[in-house]
Amino acid sequence: MFEISGLLLLLLHSSPASSSPLTKDQSVCARTFCGAGRECVSTDRGEPVCRCLQQCGGAENWVCGSNGKSYRSHCELHREACTARIKIHAEHRGRCTERPPKPEASPMVCLLSDRDWLRKRVIQWIQAEGESGHLGPGVLKAYFQTYDDGDSQLDSKEFLRFLNHNETALNLTFPNTPETNPLLRSLCVDALIELSDENADWKLSFPEFTNCLTPSYQPPERKCALEDEAYEDGAETQMQCNKCVCACGNWVCTALTCNGERQIREDGPERGEEEEMTEEEWNRRVAELNTLQATLTT
Repeated sequence: MFEISGLLLLLLHSSPASSSPLTKDQSVCARTFCGAGRECVSTDRGEPVCRCLQQCGGAENWVCGSNGKSYRSHCELHREACTARIKIHAEHRGRCTERPPKPEASPMVCLLSDRDWLRKRVIQWIQAEGESGHLGPGVLKAYFQTYDDGDSQLDSKEFLRFLNHNETALNLTFPNTPETNPLLRSLCVDALIELSDENADWKLSFPEFTNCLTPSYQPPERKCALEDEAYEDGAETQMQCNKCVCACGNWVCTALTCNGERQIREDGPERGEEEEMTEEEWNRRVAELNTLQATLTT
C-alpha cells in the first residue's frame, strides 16, 4: 500500500502545470494546418485547435489591404482578417495611397436663377432695340413672324434660333459654365417656354410669347413635390443610384443603370444587389415624381 501511494505522489509531482487551457504543443499540432493569421494550440484535453494569432513579429513589410487599410506586415493583415472574421487580401506592397472619391453624377439642369437671368437679358436686348427705333414698337411681333414656321407658334427650336441670331448683342454666356453653355441654353429655352405656355403644348402663341418677354409678367413660382412635401429650386434627392435635382418646378434625374455598385442600404442586411429598372419603369417613376409637383403662387 505504501509503495502505491508513493508512486501516485511521484506522478503528481512530475505532471506539468498549465496556466491556460490552450497551450502550444508541437507534437499535438504536427499534423494540423491552420492557415494565415492563425496558429495551432492544444486544449487541456490534448486536442489541436486553431485560433487567431495573438501577436505578430516586429518586422516592417508594409502592405495595402483590400479594405483600404495599411498593415505593418502580411501577418498583421491576416491576423485582423481572422479576429474580425472578414476576408482581406493584400492589394499591393507598401502603404495604401488615398483614393480620391469618384465624382457623383449630376443631371444638367436649368435652375430658376438661370432661366430668369436669360429672360432678363433677352428683355433688356428687346427694350434696347425698341428704344433705338430698330424695327419700331412692334419688335416682338416682327421677330415672332420671322422665326415662326407658319403655324403661328414658336417651338423650342424656333425660340432658340430667335435667341442665337444675335448672340453677340445678347451676350448669352452663363456664368462659370462656358463648356456647357449650349446645352444649358437649350434647357433654359424649354424653361422659358414652360413659363408662359398656358395650354401646355410646349409651343408659344404670340400672346404667350409676349407674356414671356414682358417685364411686368410674373409667373407663379413652382416648387417640386415629393411625399407631400414641397422642395425649393435646387433641392436634391436620390432614386436608387440616380441623383435628382429640382429645377423650375420639375424633378430632373440622371439615368444611370443601378447594378449594385453603390452602397447597399444598411437597414437591409438580407438585401442583395439592387434590381435594375427597365427604361419603361424608369420613365414611369420620373413621371410619378413630376405629377406630384406643387404649384405655389407667391
